[in-house]
Amino acid sequence: MTARTCLPWPAAVLRSPAADVDAITEEVRAIWADMIDTMEAMPGYGLAAVQIGVPLRLAVVDCSEARGQAVRMANPEVLHASIQPREHEEASPNLPGVSAVISRPRAVTVRFLNAEGVVEERDFVGLWATSVQHQIDHLAGKMYFDHLSPLKRKMLLAKAAKLGKRK
Repeated sequence: MTARTCLPWPAAVLRSPAADVDAITEEVRAIWADMIDTMEAMPGYGLAAVQIGVPLRLAVVDCSEARGQAVRMANPEVLHASIQPREHEEASPNLPGVSAVISRPRAVTVRFLNAEGVVEERDFVGLWATSVQHQIDHLAGKMYFDHLSPLKRKMLLAKAAKLGKRK
């Protein structure tokens, strides 16, 4: 398949909720394959379809050390989240050059349509949980910096804009 270009912030699709996927088709499988190639090319731990301009609720996540363990998800939703938080520095290829430490639940149970078209519930912990939540945010039209205070968000976006002007 092909590594695709991630859309630059503030592309409208990044701020719009993505559409549900009705069935796992060959087209969906091809999009997932491109998403995995794109994620590996960055390199990153996950990718949501909206990041490459596809307004569907599709995500891939691979936090394995060896790689090649990507979880393909359609219509993912968090069913349960741990009370214990985990902080992690998050970034996005849609807004290169900046990052922020974000606190999210350390573990989540997620329901999604898997690559076989079967509804699956899976527990994710640590970096896997962080990445899954980050992708689900993207599918809802949210960016990681939306979890920051208004002042920190403004500072991060100003820094990103300054970096963008240098190119």
